Amino acid sequence: MPRPITRPRRPPSQAWKTYLRNHLAGTIAIDFLTVPTVSLNIVCVFSVLSLERRRVLYVNVTTHPYAEWTAQQIVEAIGAAISPTYLIRGRDSIYGRAFETRVKRLGIEQFKIAPRSPWKNGYTKRWIGTLQRELLAHVIVLGQRHLLRLVRQYALYYNADRPHMSLDGDAPEVRAVEPPRAGRIIALPRVGGRHHRYARAA
Repeated sequence: MPRPITRPRRPPSQAWKTYLRNHLAGTIAIDFLTVPTVSLNIVCVFSVLSLERRRVLYVNVTTHPYAEWTAQQIVEAIGAAISPTYLIRGRDSIYGRAFETRVKRLGIEQFKIAPRSPWKNGYTKRWIGTLQRELLAHVIVLGQRHLLRLVRQYALYYNADRPHMSLDGDAPEVRAVEPPRAGRIIALPRVGGRHHRYARAA
């Protein structure tokens, strides 16, 4: 009787979620979102997200994305104060050789998510979904400059004012706790009044 074929045992490897949790502090993620305008043109929104506290580091828009443009956006997003170790991205053709070369020269290791696995870039997908639900679903985009202004205003609100359940109700940019003695609660309009920051007035 033939013996069953057994596979050699390998040491257990980290699951993707575990790996992310262990490297959040040094990881950024990027993605594109396409937005139609009132004239039926398509504008692409490019986002760079820091995974440590889900903070939006950088957003920009373009009607003609290409590898060199995307590579320059990474340089502008990082600046002198941020030095990420890892970058998570999709497998789109927009990330061409020029992009890969620039990122490598910055000393950043790239992780390409598996085909048809958007959940592996889940933090960025969640940011894009929030942007669509809370902003883009409620406005008519007039053009590229209009979209850029809206998205940058929303990114400021998202980082400094919007509470996140995954951060225990805090914002990506840490907010100080305001005790009741600080005054009554007031609503401060954000993103043209579509959203608000709630704070205590002195």
